[in-house]
Amino acid sequence: MTLTKVFGIHSVQSILDYSPDKIHQAWIGKNRHDQRLQKLIERLIGQKIRLEKVDRKILDKLSDGKNHQGIIIDVEMPRAKTEHQLKQDVIDLPEPAFFLVMDHVQDPHNLGACLRTADAVGVHGVIVTKDQAAGITGTVCRVACGAAETVPVYQVTNLVRTLSWMKTQGIWIIGAAGEAELSLYQADFIGSIALVVGAEEKGMRRLTRENCDLLVKIPMVGEIESLNASVAAAVLMYEAFRQKN
Repeated sequence: MTLTKVFGIHSVQSILDYSPDKIHQAWIGKNRHDQRLQKLIERLIGQKIRLEKVDRKILDKLSDGKNHQGIIIDVEMPRAKTEHQLKQDVIDLPEPAFFLVMDHVQDPHNLGACLRTADAVGVHGVIVTKDQAAGITGTVCRVACGAAETVPVYQVTNLVRTLSWMKTQGIWIIGAAGEAELSLYQADFIGSIALVVGAEEKGMRRLTRENCDLLVKIPMVGEIESLNASVAAAVLMYEAFRQKN
């Protein structure tokens, strides 16, 4: 079991909403008495979670100086699922598949942000590589604000092999690439799909790109050549969401 510290009123509230049983301990600022914090304290007490009131200096130390808003909790981190579990979950899906694939995306903030969007649009899971990629960490959980508990994260050893198998299950693999000729607004996202975004700056690896059924670009008119990975993923996921709904 791995514990991580999650802090901030919104993040703690999300954990209480989705996985209160994963909270092991809480630290509260002695001199904080605002209404939102008091509501969280009442919920923590109601869940019989060990609660300790401490000085701000201790909270600052526990949060590495980040903005904790007077509350920190120790949470059991969700575990990533395996490639075997991914296959079983795909087979068991009662509706068209909707996955996000992140090819060697290493920034945990990007993974956390992608999980939040994935939860919002009903993605069935986020697929990441085991090596050279962000996994489920404390930072991911904090940025995800509860979505790390609601959206499965699958870690796979060989992404190309995984994509090839998904194709056999009728899943259309759509990759985001700046050099693509087709705009995402011209593409068909209906049916079973897996959206693929590449690493920060580098984009998708060659073999990943070659195993996509379709490449699409996000139209841009400014001077910046590419979007942040989580922003690009959000644009793709919401276009798929729009078409599916």
